[in-house]
Amino acid sequence: MLKKVIATGLAFVTIMGSSTAVLAKDNGNGNQKDDGKVEIHLTFNDLKTAEWAIRYIASLASMRVFEGYEDGTFKPQNTVSRIEAITAAVRLMGLRSQAESSAKMSTHLNFKDANQIPAWAVGYVAVALENDLFSENDDSVQPQKEGDRLWATTLLVKALKLDAQAKAKMNTALPFKDAKQIPAGSVGYVAVAIEKGLVDGFEDNTFRPNQPVTRAQLAALLDRTGGQLPEQGNNTLTGTVKSVVNGNALVLTTSGATSTYALHPDVYIYKNGVKIAPSALQAGDEVSVRTFNNQIIYIEVTKPVQTIIYSGTVSAAVANNTLTLTKSGVTSSLQFHPDIVAYRNGVKVSPYELKIGDEVNIRTSDNKVIYVEVTKSVVPISSSGTVTAVVNNNVLKLTKSGVTTNYTLHPDIVIYRNGVKVASTALLVGDEVNVRTSDNKVIFIEVTQTAQAITNSGTITAAVNNNVLKLKKDNVNFEIKLHPDVVVYRNGLKVALSELKIGDEVNVRTSENKVIYIEVTKMVQPITNNGTVSAAVTNSELKLTKSGVTTAFTLHPDVIVYRGGVKVRAIDLKVGDEVDIRTSDNKVIYIEVTKSVDENLPFDLQGKLKGTTLNAQGELATISIVQSINGKDQTTVYQVASSVTIVGNLALFKEGRLIQLKGANKVVTSITIK
Repeated sequence: MLKKVIATGLAFVTIMGSSTAVLAKDNGNGNQKDDGKVEIHLTFNDLKTAEWAIRYIASLASMRVFEGYEDGTFKPQNTVSRIEAITAAVRLMGLRSQAESSAKMSTHLNFKDANQIPAWAVGYVAVALENDLFSENDDSVQPQKEGDRLWATTLLVKALKLDAQAKAKMNTALPFKDAKQIPAGSVGYVAVAIEKGLVDGFEDNTFRPNQPVTRAQLAALLDRTGGQLPEQGNNTLTGTVKSVVNGNALVLTTSGATSTYALHPDVYIYKNGVKIAPSALQAGDEVSVRTFNNQIIYIEVTKPVQTIIYSGTVSAAVANNTLTLTKSGVTSSLQFHPDIVAYRNGVKVSPYELKIGDEVNIRTSDNKVIYVEVTKSVVPISSSGTVTAVVNNNVLKLTKSGVTTNYTLHPDIVIYRNGVKVASTALLVGDEVNVRTSDNKVIFIEVTQTAQAITNSGTITAAVNNNVLKLKKDNVNFEIKLHPDVVVYRNGLKVALSELKIGDEVNVRTSENKVIYIEVTKMVQPITNNGTVSAAVTNSELKLTKSGVTTAFTLHPDVIVYRGGVKVRAIDLKVGDEVDIRTSDNKVIYIEVTKSVDENLPFDLQGKLKGTTLNAQGELATISIVQSINGKDQTTVYQVASSVTIVGNLALFKEGRLIQLKGANKVVTSITIK
């Protein structure tokens, strides 16, 4: 009874604790700092392969429905698990707070695989079940199974509450070549999804119902679905832009009332199918915006204002904030808007860099020029030649007809190589190029014929030292010097040279007899082992005993050690701990304690209360405390026995309060409030 008495007093702590637990995992990929403040990120560094989905991804991230990872990536090509999709669907329906409530998170689920559902997701499954996102015959969730196109389509039609329409369309003749692969009981859901514009087929007229859905594809499905749901919450509003953005403030008129809103530094703005800068918003644009923490984080222009568009030829040098244009013999002078944007040769420039003779298109707002695009540049000085040295100190060396010329690169230079925009460091000796200059600086380079780089392959036989790569191929050892700008890829990621391992199989490309590019085609498999710690760790040496044999292992300086699910130091390992280890270069790089020697011993410890959770009966189920270990705060979660005793003033049982826990085998039997 005592535990139920304090349950109400713990409501705030419980809510905060459960929210942190959910957001700290990659479930729906929310981001939350240790101080409890939620951060929203709308841009990610790995979307080049999914540019078509950027708008959907940003839209969902702004609603905290489907977000990225803490390392700044979104991983658009990764497939989506069923539990991730269910979580996103529930959030899209505006039920996140309900799903993350302590009541829902402590729900007893009757699915066969309920024990496989992550703790953070229990509330989401409970809410999904209550909102008919499962069918009556579903007896398992299969949380980690990849969600396929048919399953995801059905889930989102259910989220729209269109089951009745789907059942009425079960006899629809679907137009896909592989329609027979769609079960009869799912035909109506696909038909409704197509009718509502949620999904369509592939170019070969197939639906591919069993194909796993990627994160980018699910983002598109979710955003299209969300557009047909009533707005959830009060962070979305519509209105008309009253004036151009000034001082990071957007003035909107909504239902006759005009208000000013601050823009988030990373605000995402979508207009006419592309992402734009705040300065490109125009007075009269009709928009839908989303806010977070009193700042606008996402803007979609639903109806652009019809701007006046002019064209003509620049007939005088830009001066006094004025552009002079001539067309059909008539000359006009137009004032620049304070937020003027100008593009020349595909590069954003100062409007004062426009040249007499440039042919331009302009757009105006409030009778001032807001945008200038040079459609045909006055003929710049152009040249061609062969690159004779890698770019250094912003200087390009070209040779033509035996004469070598040095060119200074413009800060906004644009370079294309193999049809791809690249940095100047990607130019190789031997590349044949065309260049265009402006103000005696190279503003544009196009590689017309790439240099044929020498390629090679082999197995790394030694750690990189003195800028030398040592390889072995066909039992022959050889060495190659590394270029200062060498690029290295390992496991699909750009890495430092130090990340290369002895035994890695690589392909290399060279220029000027130096390696300019390394790609690991087959990574060396790290050696794994296990055993029981037989001596305290000293002098970076770990001693393990297995089957009566004791072996000493040298620890890598960057060794990672986990004990009891917590990252610890190597010296925190105890004699008798059973461990798994992984080695690289004959040194232990990773240690995980699979069974602690003291895990069954009684404990008596103190720390600050972090949070609690309750079971279905309203009793304490878990308690988490924060302890300072080696100068760093460490949070540990303990199970609470049903017979726990609580001593002290219950009114002081709040987050941050010092408490004492006693128990055994990580189960608390006594709590003392200090």
